[in-house]
Amino acid sequence: MQRQATKVGIAVLGTVGKTVAAAIDQGVPGVSLVGAAARNTEAARAWLAQLDSRPRLMSFEEMAQECDVVVECAPAALLPDIVEPALRAGKTVVVLSCGALLARPDLIDLARETGGHIQVPTGALLGLDAVTAAAEGKISSVRMITRKPVKGLVGAPFLEENKIDISDIQAPMQIFAGTAREAAVGFPANLNVAVALSLAGIGPDETRLEIWADPALTRNTHTIVVDSDSARFEMTIENIPTENPKTGRITAQSVLAALRKIGAPLRVGT
Repeated sequence: MQRQATKVGIAVLGTVGKTVAAAIDQGVPGVSLVGAAARNTEAARAWLAQLDSRPRLMSFEEMAQECDVVVECAPAALLPDIVEPALRAGKTVVVLSCGALLARPDLIDLARETGGHIQVPTGALLGLDAVTAAAEGKISSVRMITRKPVKGLVGAPFLEENKIDISDIQAPMQIFAGTAREAAVGFPANLNVAVALSLAGIGPDETRLEIWADPALTRNTHTIVVDSDSARFEMTIENIPTENPKTGRITAQSVLAALRKIGAPLRVGT
């Protein structure tokens, strides 16, 4: 018996949203693109008209009612407007702006009450399977060191508030050291990876993070070091940015991989 396709909505149509939408339109087994939300509705309607599946332009409320899965790939400030209606309808939300969840733990409670689901994909990170497995035992420490090209960090609230100018640096410069929770506030467009790591492991207040601006880099680089009672591991990933220097190409691919798993006869990974 053939399984009915999972109806997916994309909110919103930025760099990641368009990449995911176009890939689903070209064909992802068991998944159909039925709608998208956008801030610039006129441009979005014209872009969607090019797709073979002819997805509709929807509001967040309409998407919550008509889609099985809503993919949130929007600025962090929009997360509650996208996630809450979908969870109230008992749907699944794939969340990329997971840093914004730290300020809204009530959304997790809402999912628990309604039977909805919040899924945080691996995104631009690596090794979350190993971290979640280690968390079944005891993790003593999780540390992450992020190194990014200067243009991927310029404009971050932490830099603006602390009057840190990195535009003309000539050598690597450490610009932040603290917790994943603090990083989510200070770098909301850059460090969702740190929050994802913290949610997989020992939480946002125990996960330590360093951020470096490096004028010699062309890739966003993250190194994770974990000590636990089952394993010690260290992993590094170098992500190629999209045209948006704050976002790596692998982020959209991670969302697609998560969507493929929904109806797949074989699922690899925890």
